Amino acid sequence: MKRRDFIKNASLTGVGLTVGNSLLNCAENSSEKTKKEMTITTNKSKNPIAICTWGFVNANAKAGEELSKGIKALDAAIAGVSVEEKNLKNTTVGKGGAPDREGNVTLDACVMDSNGDCGSVVCVENITNVAELARRVMTETPHVMLAGLGAEEFAYRQGLEKDNLLTEASKKAWKEWLKSPEYKPLINIENHDTIGMLCMDTDGDIAGACTTSGLSYKMKGRVGDSPIIGSGLFIDNAIGGAVATGMGEEIMKTVGSFLIVELMRNGMSPQKACEEAVNRITNKNDRYKDFQIAYIAMNTSGDVGSYCIHKGFTYMKYQNGVNKNVHSDYFIKS
Repeated sequence: MKRRDFIKNASLTGVGLTVGNSLLNCAENSSEKTKKEMTITTNKSKNPIAICTWGFVNANAKAGEELSKGIKALDAAIAGVSVEEKNLKNTTVGKGGAPDREGNVTLDACVMDSNGDCGSVVCVENITNVAELARRVMTETPHVMLAGLGAEEFAYRQGLEKDNLLTEASKKAWKEWLKSPEYKPLINIENHDTIGMLCMDTDGDIAGACTTSGLSYKMKGRVGDSPIIGSGLFIDNAIGGAVATGMGEEIMKTVGSFLIVELMRNGMSPQKACEEAVNRITNKNDRYKDFQIAYIAMNTSGDVGSYCIHKGFTYMKYQNGVNKNVHSDYFIKS
């Protein structure tokens, strides 16, 4: 055999061995990943759990009670958040929410179920229960998101009632703001914000809902993270789910809820995943002291975690008939 032919054949053999080994490694890695996800799925908790952002006691209790009756996770989550959507004293969710600069209340919401299906609505006027409307987008249309007038008209076709979302109290507060308008988002510590909720039902399935009136006195047309799948909410029924609250613009920059679920997929606990998601924000933005971000998460085993930037964020947890308020750990210790 000529030297040139020998070298050529040897090279081809080497390539074949390299490709073969690479394919074998890929197959082994894929197998290990599949085994890992199967293990997670097998270890699903069958103990109903409901968690939600902030101290929304009645909303979380409603969801927990529904789960205890055997109601599916998404139905329970929507029932829970609708309590706050109808709460006139809540100025950041549903009817009675703070308006935009022009005095119009616009609502955003999204839902995601255990099958990975989702629905979302943004900039919706005159409809109170926008989480339910987001579910209708998911189940009754081929789309994921509807906006503005289109979403409102769809709501009427679905039988949802028209409602004036601007209450006298929120109108009065808006007029007071107009006297010296300043477009500077507040750190949401005492001021409640978005309600994001995760539910696990008796089948071990996880679903969630997120609903808000958005930033007080926002620019017309502004949309935050809450209705954005992957930012305000994300579910993977084989892994778990996460929801966000706080400054939406910052949450969207790292697709926070999706990030948390992916970190849990790679072995992190819900707590560690929430911490890492907050760290991603504080590492990228040196203005983090000027805003609040908070996450809550739950995996398929029923483990729960939460983390935020500033002290003061709490979340609700309903399990075994007990609905309690839990203080979140936080990044800024001084």
